[in-house]
Amino acid sequence: MATTQRIAATRALRRLTSLALALVVSAALPVVVLSRPSAAGAAETTTTLAASCSAVSPESTTLSLEVNGFSRTVIVHVPRGSSGSTPMALVLNLHGSGSTALEQEELSDMNATANAAKFIAAYPQALIPDGSGFDWNVPGVSLFGGRAVPAKSANDLTFLKKLVGILEQKYCVNSSEVYATGLSGGAREASQLACDDSSLFAAIAPVSGLRRPTPCPTKRAVPVITFHGSAGRIDPFGGQGQAYWTYSVTTAAKYWAQQDRCSTKPTKSTPEPTVDLTTYSGCSNGAAVELYEIKGEGHEWPGGRTLPSGITQILGPQSNLISANELMWAFFGAHPLG
Repeated sequence: MATTQRIAATRALRRLTSLALALVVSAALPVVVLSRPSAAGAAETTTTLAASCSAVSPESTTLSLEVNGFSRTVIVHVPRGSSGSTPMALVLNLHGSGSTALEQEELSDMNATANAAKFIAAYPQALIPDGSGFDWNVPGVSLFGGRAVPAKSANDLTFLKKLVGILEQKYCVNSSEVYATGLSGGAREASQLACDDSSLFAAIAPVSGLRRPTPCPTKRAVPVITFHGSAGRIDPFGGQGQAYWTYSVTTAAKYWAQQDRCSTKPTKSTPEPTVDLTTYSGCSNGAAVELYEIKGEGHEWPGGRTLPSGITQILGPQSNLISANELMWAFFGAHPLG
């Protein structure tokens, strides 16, 4: 697919998210401004129980933070009915390139799963401007279309790691159940987190964007579940895309299986018509690598919000045969930090 077509597809995704926002109640989200945490407060948390287990209001709140000299934004969704005294899992859900935290909250529709399963969903926002949205700073990787990362851009890995510490201070988080997911560029950033912060993130679930970064310094086997449509036009299933997208998703899963010291031969199954599941088991420390290939689906979030036909004509068809949210949550629950 030509670069101009991919750029058009990305712009279509932005139009999609704008349409999705029209479904949201027009009332603005409450904003809470927090001061920059101390060095001790920002340090990685190693205890199982959260430092702050007190009553907090459910639903979504926008936090404005100052981290490493940069103003950052994150939307935090606390599930309905949570007591505030029982530690809950935390899932960071990273938006795609050219998108925003609010758009990712709407597009992935993860809040419904968070309400049902009682976990906290957090939607951080990147800082590199890209049209009406933002891009993540993935180390050593150019931006969409080959653009270079601007000089003096924020270190997003540092931000996301410190963000977990900030949220553990403010909310009742079980630090053995911190996970990362994301779409497209957010999925690539989640892949990087597994390599660089595996003592913090128990497992990852990239959607339409799994990579195995090089180098990958983690010594811990990281559980990985990933979802990708075979008809995606932005990050093709077979690879051969942007500079950061040279190898296939199947190869990326195999690389993670090697990283996690899994059995060399995966098992294949078909959990739903037109959905192929590749599973690597026998991994170190009980890890696993699972790849869901959704035949005929485009560059979307499986089981997410229904998109207008004008958008799917560009990004590819949607599928609701499986729910990425429900499957990744079940996977996360089976793979806390040990």
